[in-house]
Amino acid sequence: MIETLSHLPKQYPITRRYLIGVSGGADSVVLLRLLHALGYRKLVVAHLDHGLRGRASTADATFVRKLAEQLDYPAVIAREKVAKLAQANKQSIETAARIARYAFFAQTAREHRFARLFLAHHADDQVESVLMSLFRGAGSNGLGGMREASTQTIDKKRLEIYRPLLGIWRSEILEQATKEKWSFREDASNDDRIFLRNRVRHDLVPQLEDTFQRDVRTAVTRLAQQSSAESDYLDSLVQTDAEQATLSVPKLRQQPIALQRRLLFLWMKAQKVSKVDFDLVERTRALISPGTEVAKINLPKDRHLRRRQKQLFIEG
Repeated sequence: MIETLSHLPKQYPITRRYLIGVSGGADSVVLLRLLHALGYRKLVVAHLDHGLRGRASTADATFVRKLAEQLDYPAVIAREKVAKLAQANKQSIETAARIARYAFFAQTAREHRFARLFLAHHADDQVESVLMSLFRGAGSNGLGGMREASTQTIDKKRLEIYRPLLGIWRSEILEQATKEKWSFREDASNDDRIFLRNRVRHDLVPQLEDTFQRDVRTAVTRLAQQSSAESDYLDSLVQTDAEQATLSVPKLRQQPIALQRRLLFLWMKAQKVSKVDFDLVERTRALISPGTEVAKINLPKDRHLRRRQKQLFIEG
């Protein structure tokens, strides 16, 4: 596997400083050890204890700290009561854990003046993410899945996120750990069907492969690659307009439907409209239909999208 990732120092220079998220599981442990073997010395190991598994969670944090010390990396260990966050914010445990984890990464990056983060998502994670996006009604952007390199702004902290294992299957990662005799922590919650991702991993994907009698995982990863490339191209066609405070209705009407949808999606995202989905985009497109009498759409958080004097804008 080291040969597969030998290009990384050219793509992500070893002279730079990086955070790396390490849960203690096989994926993140293998990534950490491979980066170490490739010569990355300016890493800070970041681990968030979600407080969901009692002593096992504490043992995970201890394992990560000792591993970081063994490899001569500093470690930042924090704890968050994810179950309470989920209850307070009326979120699923999965959603609350993800939000807490990225907030922790952003805070750690801010405190240590880092701007780059390595994460250990792999090809199986990609398949699961794309399938969940598909059945939630995502468009081509969602079907593109995770990107090997992307940029996110989290709590006003801009992070460049790198996922070098995204093209590698989990079975290959486990094989590498076994071959090198690298110990890691097993998370029993990965088999708990209460979590949607686990149901997709253990039930849906095998059922799809049994139904179609083919390797659907490879087909899904190809879909992600194609969708992400097409999504990037559409974004490039409308990016300038999406950054404007208002949109011209006559100009928008002239665009093909695909570009109308993409522009409205990116524009509302740029205006920090929450929960932008297909239905909201279509209701907004209805505002630009010739002869329509509707000139206002209610948005979350007491905001409104209006059409006035041949312009679309958001108020509130």
